[in-house]
Amino acid sequence: MKIVLAYSGGLDTSVILSWLKQTYDAEIIAFCADVGQEEELAGLNEKALSTGASKSYIEDLREEFARDFVFPMIQANAIYEGQYYLGTSIARPLIAKRMVEVARAEGADAVAHGATGKGNDQVRFELTAAALAPELAVIAPWREERFRSEFPGRAEMIAFAEKNNIPVQATAKKPYSSDRNLLHISFESGILEDPWFDASADSARDMYVLSVSPEQAPDKSETIELLFEKGVCVGVKYDEIEALLAELKVARASSLRPADLQAGSLHYDSENFALLSPLWIMRVLNKLGGKHGIGRVDMVENRFVGMKSRGVYETPGGAILHFGHRQVESITMDREVMHLRDSLIPKYATLVYNGFWFAPEREALQVFITESQKDVTGVVRLKLYKGNIIAAGRKSPLSLYNPDIATMEADPTKAYNQSDATGFIALNALRLKVGARVHASR
Repeated sequence: MKIVLAYSGGLDTSVILSWLKQTYDAEIIAFCADVGQEEELAGLNEKALSTGASKSYIEDLREEFARDFVFPMIQANAIYEGQYYLGTSIARPLIAKRMVEVARAEGADAVAHGATGKGNDQVRFELTAAALAPELAVIAPWREERFRSEFPGRAEMIAFAEKNNIPVQATAKKPYSSDRNLLHISFESGILEDPWFDASADSARDMYVLSVSPEQAPDKSETIELLFEKGVCVGVKYDEIEALLAELKVARASSLRPADLQAGSLHYDSENFALLSPLWIMRVLNKLGGKHGIGRVDMVENRFVGMKSRGVYETPGGAILHFGHRQVESITMDREVMHLRDSLIPKYATLVYNGFWFAPEREALQVFITESQKDVTGVVRLKLYKGNIIAAGRKSPLSLYNPDIATMEADPTKAYNQSDATGFIALNALRLKVGARVHASR
Protein backbone atom coordinates (compact mmCIF):
# COMPACT_ATOMS: atom_id res chain seq x y z
CA MET A 1 0.00 0.00 0.00
CA LYS A 2 1.20 3.52 -0.78
CA ILE A 3 -0.06 6.56 1.14
CA VAL A 4 0.60 10.27 0.56
CA LEU A 5 0.53 12.12 3.87
CA ALA A 6 -0.03 15.85 4.34
CA TYR A 7 3.06 16.49 6.44
CA SER A 8 4.10 19.52 8.47
CA GLY A 9 7.02 18.13 10.46
CA GLY A 10 5.39 18.76 13.82
CA LEU A 11 4.86 16.17 16.51
CA ASP A 12 1.43 15.06 15.30
CA THR A 13 2.22 14.42 11.64
CA SER A 14 5.64 12.97 12.47
CA VAL A 15 4.03 10.41 14.78
CA ILE A 16 1.25 9.79 12.24
CA LEU A 17 3.83 9.14 9.50
CA SER A 18 5.47 6.42 11.56
CA TRP A 19 2.15 5.05 12.82
CA LEU A 20 0.72 4.77 9.31
CA LYS A 21 3.81 2.96 8.10
CA GLN A 22 3.60 0.42 10.92
CA THR A 23 -0.18 0.03 11.11
CA TYR A 24 -0.90 -0.20 7.39
CA ASP A 25 2.43 -1.78 6.43
CA ALA A 26 2.59 0.95 3.84
CA GLU A 27 5.04 3.08 1.92
CA ILE A 28 4.59 6.68 3.06
CA ILE A 29 5.25 9.69 0.84
CA ALA A 30 5.37 12.96 2.75
CA PHE A 31 3.89 16.02 1.09
CA CYS A 32 4.26 19.58 2.30
CA ALA A 33 2.94 22.64 0.47
CA ASP A 34 4.82 25.88 1.00
CA VAL A 35 2.01 28.39 1.24
CA GLY A 36 4.03 30.86 3.29
CA GLN A 37 5.02 29.11 6.51
CA GLU A 38 8.47 30.70 6.27
CA GLU A 39 10.97 29.31 8.83
CA GLU A 40 8.64 26.44 9.78
CA LEU A 41 9.84 24.61 6.65
CA ALA A 42 13.51 24.49 7.67
CA GLY A 43 14.91 20.94 7.62
CA LEU A 44 11.54 19.43 6.75
CA ASN A 45 12.75 17.17 3.93
CA GLU A 46 15.44 15.54 6.05
CA LYS A 47 13.02 15.14 8.96
CA ALA A 48 10.44 13.35 6.81
CA LEU A 49 12.97 10.91 5.39
CA SER A 50 14.52 10.16 8.76
CA THR A 51 11.05 9.52 10.19
CA GLY A 52 10.38 6.83 7.61
CA ALA A 53 9.05 8.44 4.46
CA SER A 54 10.24 6.85 1.23
CA LYS A 55 10.02 10.20 -0.53
CA SER A 56 9.35 13.80 0.44
CA TYR A 57 7.77 16.58 -1.59
CA ILE A 58 8.07 20.21 -0.52
CA GLU A 59 6.50 22.39 -3.20
CA ASP A 60 6.45 26.16 -3.41
CA LEU A 61 2.78 27.00 -4.02
CA ARG A 62 2.85 30.56 -2.70
CA GLU A 63 2.32 32.31 -6.02
CA GLU A 64 -0.49 29.96 -7.02
CA PHE A 65 -2.02 30.40 -3.57
CA ALA A 66 -2.08 34.19 -3.88
CA ARG A 67 -3.10 34.32 -7.55
CA ASP A 68 -5.70 31.55 -7.83
CA PHE A 69 -7.14 31.33 -4.33
CA VAL A 70 -6.59 34.46 -2.22
CA PHE A 71 -7.17 37.10 -4.89
CA PRO A 72 -10.38 35.57 -6.34
CA MET A 73 -11.72 35.34 -2.79
CA ILE A 74 -10.91 39.01 -2.17
CA GLN A 75 -12.72 39.91 -5.41
CA ALA A 76 -15.77 38.39 -3.74
CA ASN A 77 -15.12 40.42 -0.55
CA ALA A 78 -15.58 37.14 1.30
CA ILE A 79 -15.38 37.43 5.08
CA TYR A 80 -16.88 34.68 7.26
CA GLU A 81 -19.38 35.84 9.89
CA GLY A 82 -18.36 39.44 9.31
CA GLN A 83 -14.87 39.05 10.82
CA TYR A 84 -12.78 36.09 9.64
CA TYR A 85 -10.66 36.65 6.51
CA LEU A 86 -10.63 32.87 5.82
CA GLY A 87 -6.86 32.50 5.94
CA THR A 88 -6.70 28.83 6.94
CA SER A 89 -9.86 27.92 5.05
CA ILE A 90 -8.62 29.09 1.65
CA ALA A 91 -5.24 27.32 1.94
CA ARG A 92 -6.67 23.84 2.47
CA PRO A 93 -8.18 23.27 -1.00
CA LEU A 94 -4.88 24.16 -2.67
CA ILE A 95 -2.89 21.87 -0.36
CA ALA A 96 -5.34 19.01 -0.89
CA LYS A 97 -5.47 19.62 -4.65
CA ARG A 98 -1.73 19.29 -5.02
CA MET A 99 -1.61 16.35 -2.62
CA VAL A 100 -4.03 14.29 -4.71
CA GLU A 101 -2.08 15.22 -7.85
CA VAL A 102 1.06 13.83 -6.20
CA ALA A 103 -0.86 10.74 -5.14
CA ARG A 104 -1.96 10.09 -8.70
CA ALA A 105 1.52 10.68 -10.08
CA GLU A 106 2.99 8.26 -7.51
CA GLY A 107 0.30 5.63 -8.03
CA ALA A 108 -0.77 5.90 -4.38
CA ASP A 109 -3.78 4.09 -2.97
CA ALA A 110 -4.71 6.74 -0.39
CA VAL A 111 -4.06 10.16 1.03
CA ALA A 112 -3.89 10.89 4.74
CA HIS A 113 -3.99 13.95 6.96
CA GLY A 114 -3.46 14.81 10.61
CA ALA A 115 -6.49 17.05 11.06
CA THR A 116 -8.35 16.57 14.30
CA GLY A 117 -11.75 14.92 14.20
CA LYS A 118 -13.30 17.99 15.82
CA GLY A 119 -12.23 20.67 13.37
CA ASN A 120 -13.03 22.05 9.94
CA ASP A 121 -9.79 21.03 8.21
CA GLN A 122 -10.75 17.35 7.99
CA VAL A 123 -13.82 18.41 5.98
CA ARG A 124 -11.85 20.77 3.73
CA PHE A 125 -9.20 18.17 2.88
CA GLU A 126 -11.67 15.40 2.23
CA LEU A 127 -14.24 17.37 0.24
CA THR A 128 -11.42 18.50 -2.05
CA ALA A 129 -10.24 14.91 -2.47
CA ALA A 130 -13.79 13.81 -3.19
CA ALA A 131 -14.22 16.48 -5.85
CA LEU A 132 -10.87 15.95 -7.57
CA ALA A 133 -9.89 12.32 -6.98
CA PRO A 134 -12.88 10.24 -5.85
CA GLU A 135 -10.99 7.01 -6.49
CA LEU A 136 -8.49 7.70 -3.68
CA ALA A 137 -9.14 6.45 -0.17
CA VAL A 138 -8.73 8.97 2.65
CA ILE A 139 -7.17 7.99 5.97
CA ALA A 140 -7.82 10.21 9.00
CA PRO A 141 -5.98 8.68 12.00
CA TRP A 142 -7.60 11.01 14.53
CA ARG A 143 -10.98 9.50 13.60
CA GLU A 144 -9.76 5.95 14.22
CA GLU A 145 -10.47 4.58 17.68
CA ARG A 146 -7.25 2.54 17.71
CA PHE A 147 -5.19 5.69 17.11
CA ARG A 148 -6.95 7.69 19.81
CA SER A 149 -6.59 4.79 22.24
CA GLU A 150 -2.86 4.64 21.62
CA PHE A 151 -2.43 8.42 21.79
CA PRO A 152 -4.91 9.89 24.27
CA GLY A 153 -2.56 12.82 24.90
CA ARG A 154 0.66 14.58 24.02
CA ALA A 155 2.73 12.59 26.54
CA GLU A 156 2.00 9.34 24.72
CA MET A 157 2.96 10.90 21.40
CA ILE A 158 6.27 12.12 22.82
CA ALA A 159 6.97 8.68 24.25
CA PHE A 160 6.20 7.07 20.86
CA ALA A 161 8.53 9.53 19.12
CA GLU A 162 11.36 8.74 21.53
CA LYS A 163 10.83 4.97 21.22
CA ASN A 164 10.85 5.16 17.41
CA ASN A 165 13.69 7.70 17.12
CA ILE A 166 11.43 10.25 15.50
CA PRO A 167 13.29 13.58 15.34
CA VAL A 168 10.80 15.99 16.89
CA GLN A 169 11.28 18.58 19.56
CA ALA A 170 9.49 17.17 22.59
CA THR A 171 9.17 20.46 24.42
CA ALA A 172 6.41 21.77 26.64
CA LYS A 173 3.32 22.54 24.64
CA LYS A 174 2.64 26.16 23.81
CA PRO A 175 -0.48 27.45 25.55
CA TYR A 176 -2.12 27.66 22.08
CA SER A 177 -1.77 26.18 18.60
CA SER A 178 -1.05 28.12 15.43
CA ASP A 179 -1.25 27.80 11.66
CA ARG A 180 0.56 30.14 9.27
CA ASN A 181 0.41 30.91 5.58
CA LEU A 182 0.84 33.86 3.22
CA LEU A 183 -2.57 35.33 4.07
CA HIS A 184 -2.58 35.00 7.84
CA ILE A 185 -1.60 33.22 11.02
CA SER A 186 -4.22 31.75 13.34
CA PHE A 187 -4.13 30.92 17.04
CA GLU A 188 -6.56 28.71 18.91
CA SER A 189 -6.96 26.18 21.74
CA GLY A 190 -5.13 26.21 25.07
CA ILE A 191 -5.45 29.51 26.89
CA LEU A 192 -7.64 30.84 24.06
CA GLU A 193 -10.40 28.37 24.83
CA ASP A 194 -11.56 30.79 27.52
CA PRO A 195 -13.47 33.46 25.54
CA TRP A 196 -12.99 35.88 28.45
CA PHE A 197 -9.18 35.71 28.10
CA ASP A 198 -7.89 39.02 26.75
CA ALA A 199 -5.71 38.19 23.75
CA SER A 200 -4.82 41.87 23.38
CA ALA A 201 -3.27 42.09 26.86
CA ASP A 202 0.43 42.76 27.36
CA SER A 203 0.84 39.22 28.67
CA ALA A 204 -0.20 37.83 25.25
CA ARG A 205 2.06 40.00 23.09
CA ASP A 206 4.61 37.25 22.50
CA MET A 207 1.96 35.15 20.76
CA TYR A 208 1.75 37.40 17.71
CA VAL A 209 4.02 36.89 14.71
CA LEU A 210 2.96 39.16 11.84
CA SER A 211 1.97 42.34 13.65
CA VAL A 212 2.67 44.62 16.56
CA SER A 213 -0.17 45.70 18.80
CA PRO A 214 -1.82 48.99 17.84
CA GLU A 215 -0.39 50.48 21.06
CA GLN A 216 3.14 49.60 19.90
CA ALA A 217 2.62 50.82 16.33
CA PRO A 218 4.29 54.04 15.12
CA ASP A 219 2.77 57.33 16.24
CA LYS A 220 2.85 58.60 12.66
CA SER A 221 0.70 57.29 9.83
CA GLU A 222 2.08 56.02 6.52
CA THR A 223 0.41 56.47 3.15
CA ILE A 224 0.27 53.87 0.39
CA GLU A 225 -1.60 53.65 -2.90
CA LEU A 226 -2.92 50.46 -4.45
CA LEU A 227 -3.58 49.96 -8.16
CA PHE A 228 -6.44 47.60 -9.06
CA GLU A 229 -7.29 46.12 -12.45
CA LYS A 230 -10.56 44.20 -12.77
CA GLY A 231 -10.73 43.78 -9.01
CA VAL A 232 -7.17 42.52 -8.63
CA CYS A 233 -4.39 44.49 -6.97
CA VAL A 234 -1.45 44.72 -9.41
CA GLY A 235 0.68 47.56 -8.05
CA VAL A 236 1.77 49.43 -4.94
CA LYS A 237 3.02 52.98 -4.59
CA TYR A 238 5.07 53.46 -1.43
CA ASP A 239 8.01 55.78 -0.85
CA GLU A 240 10.27 53.03 0.52
CA ILE A 241 9.17 50.20 -1.78
CA GLU A 242 12.64 49.27 -3.04
CA ALA A 243 14.13 49.11 0.46
CA LEU A 244 11.16 47.10 1.68
CA LEU A 245 11.46 44.55 -1.13
CA ALA A 246 15.18 44.20 -0.46
CA GLU A 247 14.43 43.59 3.21
CA LEU A 248 11.86 40.91 2.39
CA LYS A 249 14.28 39.10 0.09
CA VAL A 250 17.03 39.15 2.73
CA ALA A 251 14.57 37.63 5.21
CA ARG A 252 14.51 34.48 3.04
CA ALA A 253 18.11 34.66 1.90
CA SER A 254 18.84 31.16 3.17
CA SER A 255 16.20 29.64 0.89
CA LEU A 256 15.52 31.99 -2.01
CA ARG A 257 13.37 30.46 -4.70
CA PRO A 258 12.45 31.69 -8.18
CA ALA A 259 9.31 33.40 -6.93
CA ASP A 260 11.41 35.36 -4.44
CA LEU A 261 13.46 36.80 -7.27
CA GLN A 262 10.56 38.06 -9.38
CA ALA A 263 10.76 41.47 -7.74
CA GLY A 264 14.51 41.73 -8.30
CA SER A 265 14.09 44.11 -11.22
CA LEU A 266 11.27 46.46 -10.37
CA HIS A 267 8.93 47.61 -13.10
CA TYR A 268 6.89 50.79 -12.76
CA ASP A 269 3.91 52.05 -14.67
CA SER A 270 3.41 55.65 -15.84
CA GLU A 271 2.10 56.71 -12.41
CA ASN A 272 5.11 55.21 -10.65
CA PHE A 273 3.38 52.17 -9.22
CA ALA A 274 5.64 49.20 -8.55
CA LEU A 275 4.02 46.39 -10.53
CA LEU A 276 4.20 43.21 -8.47
CA SER A 277 2.99 39.62 -8.64
CA PRO A 278 0.25 38.51 -6.22
CA LEU A 279 2.84 36.86 -3.97
CA TRP A 280 4.80 40.08 -3.63
CA ILE A 281 1.67 42.19 -3.18
CA MET A 282 0.85 39.99 -0.19
CA ARG A 283 4.37 40.09 1.23
CA VAL A 284 4.62 43.88 0.97
CA LEU A 285 1.20 44.52 2.48
CA ASN A 286 1.78 41.99 5.26
CA LYS A 287 4.94 43.84 6.23
CA LEU A 288 3.35 47.29 6.13
CA GLY A 289 0.13 46.20 7.81
CA GLY A 290 1.99 44.36 10.54
CA LYS A 291 4.13 47.40 11.23
CA HIS A 292 0.96 49.40 11.98
CA GLY A 293 -0.92 46.76 13.96
CA ILE A 294 -3.50 46.14 11.25
CA GLY A 295 -5.59 43.01 10.68
CA ARG A 296 -5.94 41.48 14.15
CA VAL A 297 -9.21 39.65 14.75
CA ASP A 298 -10.45 37.93 17.92
CA MET A 299 -13.73 36.08 17.44
CA VAL A 300 -15.90 33.15 18.42
CA GLU A 301 -16.97 31.45 15.21
CA ASN A 302 -19.33 28.66 14.22
CA ARG A 303 -17.47 25.60 12.98
CA PHE A 304 -19.01 23.52 10.21
CA VAL A 305 -19.00 20.43 12.46
CA GLY A 306 -21.40 22.16 14.85
CA MET A 307 -19.47 23.65 17.74
CA LYS A 308 -18.38 27.19 18.49
CA SER A 309 -14.65 27.90 18.51
CA ARG A 310 -12.59 30.90 19.61
CA GLY A 311 -9.83 31.99 17.26
CA VAL A 312 -7.37 34.86 17.11
CA TYR A 313 -6.05 35.87 13.70
CA GLU A 314 -3.43 38.16 12.16
CA THR A 315 -4.25 39.15 8.56
CA PRO A 316 -2.44 42.45 7.95
CA GLY A 317 -2.09 42.33 4.16
CA GLY A 318 -5.47 40.74 3.62
CA ALA A 319 -7.21 43.41 5.69
CA ILE A 320 -5.59 46.15 3.60
CA LEU A 321 -6.55 44.45 0.33
CA HIS A 322 -10.16 43.97 1.41
CA PHE A 323 -10.51 47.59 2.48
CA GLY A 324 -8.78 49.00 -0.61
CA HIS A 325 -10.75 46.78 -2.97
CA ARG A 326 -14.04 47.98 -1.49
CA GLN A 327 -13.01 51.62 -1.98
CA VAL A 328 -12.32 51.12 -5.68
CA GLU A 329 -15.59 49.21 -6.04
CA SER A 330 -17.45 52.12 -4.46
CA ILE A 331 -16.82 54.35 -7.48
CA THR A 332 -16.80 51.76 -10.27
CA MET A 333 -19.51 49.16 -9.57
CA ASP A 334 -23.13 49.57 -10.59
CA ARG A 335 -25.35 49.81 -7.51
CA GLU A 336 -27.52 46.79 -8.24
CA VAL A 337 -24.55 44.61 -9.25
CA MET A 338 -22.78 45.57 -6.02
CA HIS A 339 -25.82 44.88 -3.87
CA LEU A 340 -26.41 41.53 -5.56
CA ARG A 341 -22.77 40.55 -5.07
CA ASP A 342 -22.89 41.70 -1.45
CA SER A 343 -25.96 39.55 -0.84
CA LEU A 344 -23.87 36.55 -1.93
CA ILE A 345 -20.92 37.26 0.37
CA PRO A 346 -22.25 35.15 3.29
CA LYS A 347 -22.92 32.21 0.94
CA TYR A 348 -19.54 32.46 -0.78
CA ALA A 349 -17.67 32.83 2.53
CA THR A 350 -19.50 29.86 4.02
CA LEU A 351 -18.62 27.71 1.01
CA VAL A 352 -14.95 28.56 1.47
CA TYR A 353 -15.10 28.05 5.24
CA ASN A 354 -16.85 24.69 4.94
CA GLY A 355 -14.48 23.32 2.31
CA PHE A 356 -16.57 23.57 -0.87
CA TRP A 357 -14.01 25.44 -2.97
CA PHE A 358 -14.21 22.86 -5.77
CA ALA A 359 -17.98 22.48 -5.55
CA PRO A 360 -20.01 23.52 -8.62
CA GLU A 361 -21.92 26.19 -6.70
CA ARG A 362 -18.71 28.00 -5.68
CA GLU A 363 -17.40 27.81 -9.22
CA ALA A 364 -20.69 29.18 -10.54
CA LEU A 365 -20.56 32.04 -8.04
CA GLN A 366 -17.00 32.79 -9.12
CA VAL A 367 -18.15 33.32 -12.71
CA PHE A 368 -20.55 35.98 -11.48
CA ILE A 369 -17.87 37.52 -9.24
CA THR A 370 -15.45 37.75 -12.17
CA GLU A 371 -18.09 39.41 -14.33
CA SER A 372 -18.94 41.87 -11.54
CA GLN A 373 -15.28 42.94 -11.36
CA LYS A 374 -14.74 43.80 -15.03
CA ASP A 375 -14.85 47.57 -14.36
CA VAL A 376 -13.25 47.56 -10.89
CA THR A 377 -10.13 49.36 -12.07
CA GLY A 378 -8.59 52.32 -10.29
CA VAL A 379 -6.42 53.61 -7.49
CA VAL A 380 -7.07 53.92 -3.78
CA ARG A 381 -4.94 55.95 -1.37
CA LEU A 382 -4.80 54.64 2.21
CA LYS A 383 -3.34 55.81 5.49
CA LEU A 384 -2.16 53.12 7.91
CA TYR A 385 -2.25 54.16 11.55
CA LYS A 386 -2.37 52.19 14.82
CA GLY A 387 -4.58 49.34 13.68
CA ASN A 388 -6.65 51.52 11.36
CA ILE A 389 -6.94 51.67 7.59
CA ILE A 390 -8.12 55.13 6.59
CA ALA A 391 -9.43 55.94 3.11
CA ALA A 392 -7.60 59.00 1.81
CA GLY A 393 -8.81 59.07 -1.79
CA ARG A 394 -9.93 56.95 -4.69
CA LYS A 395 -10.00 57.50 -8.47
CA SER A 396 -10.72 55.54 -11.61
CA PRO A 397 -10.91 56.06 -15.37
CA LEU A 398 -14.15 54.05 -15.14
CA SER A 399 -15.62 55.99 -12.23
CA LEU A 400 -19.41 56.19 -12.06
CA TYR A 401 -19.21 59.06 -9.63
CA ASN A 402 -20.21 62.29 -11.35
CA PRO A 403 -19.66 65.41 -9.23
CA ASP A 404 -21.89 67.47 -11.54
CA ILE A 405 -24.82 65.20 -10.71
CA ALA A 406 -23.97 64.64 -7.04
CA THR A 407 -23.36 68.33 -6.27
CA MET A 408 -25.72 70.25 -4.01
CA GLU A 409 -25.28 73.18 -6.38
CA ALA A 410 -27.02 73.61 -9.73
CA ASP A 411 -26.42 70.62 -12.03
CA PRO A 412 -24.96 71.91 -15.32
CA THR A 413 -25.77 68.58 -17.03
CA LYS A 414 -29.45 68.73 -16.00
CA ALA A 415 -29.30 64.92 -15.65
CA TYR A 416 -31.30 65.03 -12.43
CA ASN A 417 -34.47 67.03 -11.89
CA GLN A 418 -35.13 67.42 -8.17
CA SER A 419 -38.85 67.80 -8.83
CA ASP A 420 -38.93 64.18 -10.01
CA ALA A 421 -38.26 63.06 -6.44
CA THR A 422 -41.79 64.08 -5.42
CA GLY A 423 -43.43 61.35 -7.48
CA PHE A 424 -40.64 58.89 -6.66
CA ILE A 425 -41.22 59.34 -2.93
CA ALA A 426 -45.00 59.27 -3.29
CA LEU A 427 -44.95 55.92 -5.09
CA ASN A 428 -42.59 54.38 -2.55
CA ALA A 429 -44.63 55.75 0.33
CA LEU A 430 -47.94 54.35 -0.97
CA ARG A 431 -47.73 50.91 0.62
CA LEU A 432 -46.52 52.44 3.90
CA LYS A 433 -49.53 54.76 4.03
CA VAL A 434 -51.96 51.95 3.21
CA GLY A 435 -50.44 49.75 5.88
CA ALA A 436 -50.48 52.50 8.49
CA ARG A 437 -54.18 53.17 7.89
CA VAL A 438 -55.12 49.49 8.09
CA HIS A 439 -53.17 48.90 11.28
CA ALA A 440 -54.09 52.20 12.96
CA SER A 441 -57.45 50.72 14.00
CA ARG A 442 -55.87 47.84 15.93
